[in-house]
Amino acid sequence: MSTLAQFAGVVMVAAQPAVTLLSKAVRLVAEAAPEPSPSPSPNLINTSGVVNFITTKVVPILLAVLGVVFISRAGKGEMSKVLTSSAIAMIGLAFIVGAGALFFFGQGLVELIFGTAK
Repeated sequence: MSTLAQFAGVVMVAAQPAVTLLSKAVRLVAEAAPEPSPSPSPNLINTSGVVNFITTKVVPILLAVLGVVFISRAGKGEMSKVLTSSAIAMIGLAFIVGAGALFFFGQGLVELIFGTAK
């Protein structure tokens, strides 16, 4: 038997009482712990405020940045890059519109697919 294996065996034997003692202590604390009282309802996130912030502040800034990039590339004569970037941006906007539609009509789709009614 190698020295490392012997050392590992000694460590395991020495650690066993500590593990047993720790597990007993945890069990005693869990049994002695009182039942938690119901906590007050957590503060809910104002999702309409978040959506309003994104649509009024973030989206116009992103569109302005895209416009500046497109105009600067067009000024350099890189029309193929402008057209490619424009197409990618339009596809991205289509995905955003689709996500917005799912945000508003998602509950109805879930009820339609799974047959759960309120």
